[in-house]
Amino acid sequence: MRVTFPDGSIKEFNSGITPGEIAKNISEGLFRNAVGALVNGKLWDLNRPIEFDCELKIITKKDEEAPEIYRHTMSHILAQAVMRIYGAENVRLGIGPTIENGFYYDFDIVNATIKEEDLEKIEKEMKKIIKEDLPIERFELPKDEAIKLMKSKGQIYKVELIKEIEDKKVSFYKQGEFVDLCRGPHLPRTGMIKHFKLLSVSGAYWRGSEKNPMLQRIYGTSFASKEELDNYLRMIEEAKKRDHRKLGPKLGLFFINSEVAAGMPIFLPKGATILNELMNFSRELHKKYGYTEVITPLVMNVKLWHQSGHWDHYKENMYFTEKEEIEYAIKPMNCPGHILIYKNDVVSYRDLPIRLFEFGKVHRYERSGVLHGLLRVRAFTQDDAHIFCRQDQIEEEVSKVVKLIDELYKPFGFSYRATLSTMPEDHMGDEETWNKATDALKKVLEDINLNFDIAEGEGAFYGPKVDFHVKDSLGREWQCATIQLDFQMPERFEISYVDKDGSEKRPVMIHTAKYGSLERFFGILIEHFAGAFPLWLSPIQVIILPVSDKFVDYAEEIYKILENNNIRVSLDDRNETLGYKIRDAQINKIPYMIIVGEKEAESGKISIRKRDGSEQKDILIDEFIENIKNMIKDRR
Repeated sequence: MRVTFPDGSIKEFNSGITPGEIAKNISEGLFRNAVGALVNGKLWDLNRPIEFDCELKIITKKDEEAPEIYRHTMSHILAQAVMRIYGAENVRLGIGPTIENGFYYDFDIVNATIKEEDLEKIEKEMKKIIKEDLPIERFELPKDEAIKLMKSKGQIYKVELIKEIEDKKVSFYKQGEFVDLCRGPHLPRTGMIKHFKLLSVSGAYWRGSEKNPMLQRIYGTSFASKEELDNYLRMIEEAKKRDHRKLGPKLGLFFINSEVAAGMPIFLPKGATILNELMNFSRELHKKYGYTEVITPLVMNVKLWHQSGHWDHYKENMYFTEKEEIEYAIKPMNCPGHILIYKNDVVSYRDLPIRLFEFGKVHRYERSGVLHGLLRVRAFTQDDAHIFCRQDQIEEEVSKVVKLIDELYKPFGFSYRATLSTMPEDHMGDEETWNKATDALKKVLEDINLNFDIAEGEGAFYGPKVDFHVKDSLGREWQCATIQLDFQMPERFEISYVDKDGSEKRPVMIHTAKYGSLERFFGILIEHFAGAFPLWLSPIQVIILPVSDKFVDYAEEIYKILENNNIRVSLDDRNETLGYKIRDAQINKIPYMIIVGEKEAESGKISIRKRDGSEQKDILIDEFIENIKNMIKDRR
């Protein structure tokens, strides 16, 4: 049996050898650090035999593939612990996959509800299982025997899953008394991973459907080292402090009334101020790059959505209404409206590219269980743009969009990475057209030297796309901007332009949003800055704090001067101590406090206290205003 290693070397081994044995053959050090393998690009157990020629990579704890293996094992240890505590006969197992930075397992437990305080005793039992260092063994059964085994154990959800498996044989994993249906792979023993933490418990419908039973889901995380685990847990604690769902209402930015409008945020004056600043910035950049702003209807005849393809591919996420026996849809996207604008006039090749831009309010149905503050909503605003261009203009236009996105993200301190998403299973159009569009996007990204990953099958239903994932101050990634190349909708709407020779040609359509969802971007910013927005975004940029009532008149003079210079200013003339006012201003994360007392009133100067606690005294008002205005102008 020929085995090819990552360095290109090839060795001969006897058929049936395991990756663990191969690792040991290479070196004892490699064997001690090995957790699994990649066999022909597929994750593989260390002690699962290989019986064919293959490409092989031994996975160690430091490799990027390792967490998938040890976290999957940890989910089984969790399930085994829950069955020990609540009784195997009372626990019906759902699924226990790995997720980003962790794992979870779903349980249906007879007459028992797991609470947050129960996680400690489950952790204790998990540590016991780890200490037992149980061997983890893989075995296969024919489907009928697999169903019989799971039925004998009362595992009705596993039986349902087995019936849907197309393979003739089904794989299981066993550790001690615990047996679970699973594709794997897993660690060879339970004692090989020790650093974990259970994080929370919540409800989850079986297979995500509200028609199915509600199960109990336990979330956890695991890392190869204690240091990595501790760092992650610290990050979680910091993220809790920055949670926009708490900070937003606390800072008077927004709230959501779930009884009246679930998933539809209501923005208060301070929040509206920030949103307007974000829109102003986006408008400036779109104007700079040659876009024309438009407005399209919120509600349009459902015929339009049949023509666009949304009816066939997206109607489950749409809202509908009916008047005078005509059915309408509340728009989930802005693209059909922009196509109507394009079709409103005859277009020459000289007119292209046409760049249309809109702050379009859209509504998309999301299940109530997945709604999450501003990050997952039902009503949101897109800084949505559509470029209609010739095929020979694609590279230049996509390149310009990337530059615009880069300019947009810089003032927020965001770095980003890109992913190219290819044809999904549910798509419009033929594969040849999709390949043409995907290759065009790929070429542009390569030509402008933008590093990107491939996300197979993750494209929009009408075309491939490039998504931009920004990294915030905690190192978390958020998908925001997108560029989507579309050959489908121009065909469905039969849009055209008159070419040089007088013939009609089909333009290409580029869909692009830079913030993505304005509301979601706002939520990300709240957590990124922990509510302490940069000066240009802050709803109140300066607050004036008179030391006592004697200095309110001078404070009002300063207030008027700042207001006349278009600085967002507030005056706190309450009958409170200066210390109380300062603390309140800090809680509200106001960038600058102007302290006005006897010395300031006599000199005509001001004393400044920043929200970080630093101070400056004897500052000329004009000097302060000039500095502030420059910082706002430069979005520093």
